[in-house]
Order: sequence, then C-alpha cells, then structure tokens
Amino acid sequence: MSVGITSIYAALLGLLILLLAYRVVMLRRKLQVGIGTNGEKVLARAIRVHGNAIEYIPMCLLLMAFAEMQQASSWLMHTAGGGLLLARILHAFGLSKSVGKSFGRFYGVILTWAVMLLLVGYLIGYAIGYNL
Repeated sequence: MSVGITSIYAALLGLLILLLAYRVVMLRRKLQVGIGTNGEKVLARAIRVHGNAIEYIPMCLLLMAFAEMQQASSWLMHTAGGGLLLARILHAFGLSKSVGKSFGRFYGVILTWAVMLLLVGYLIGYAIGYNL
C-alpha cells in the first residue's frame, strides 16, 4: 500500500505552493501590507493564485493517494501527477499575468478538472469492481 508515485508529485506540488506563498510574503514586505491587500491589485492576485493552488492541490493529491493505494497502474498515476503539476503551473502563470482570460488560466483549470475526473472515475470504477 505504498504511495511512492504520489509522494513525488506531492513534493513537487508542495514546492510550488511554497514558491507561491513566498511570492505573497515578498509582495507584502515590498508593499508594506500586513494583512489583507490594502487595495494592492498585484498582491490580491498573488494571494488568489496561492489560494487557488491550496484549494485544488490537496484534494487531487488525496485522490491520487487513494488510487495508488488501490494499486492503480503507474501510467495512470504519472499521467495524473504530471498533468496536475503542469495544470497548476499553467494556472499560476496565467492568473499571475491576468485576472481575465488567459491561455494558462483556461488550460490550467481544464487540465486540473480533467485530472480530478480521471481519478474520481478510477476510484468509482474500482469501488464497483472495474480495475485499470
């Protein structure tokens, strides 16, 4: 019941979350804003980028861990993990550049949801007796 593959992606995504948090802290120091945004749009966007990562990454990693515990194939795990890592990087760059439409933001969300659906589908399939 090892989660070795999930652990790799958890570490990489943990690093991404840490980098996004660091960015918020550096902006807070530069703009001298202790709490909230004080109307600073760049800070608000950085906080939202970090928050969005925190909203999606933990659930996806849980789904990955559960799938790996059910002995999902390594190709499925690497597809999910690699897809999630790419999705979250795309989203972070896209939302960091624009609060409106952007390539990174759009495809980051679509790919994140696709990974979630893949894992949810696998786990439901496993629960009803179908195994990849």
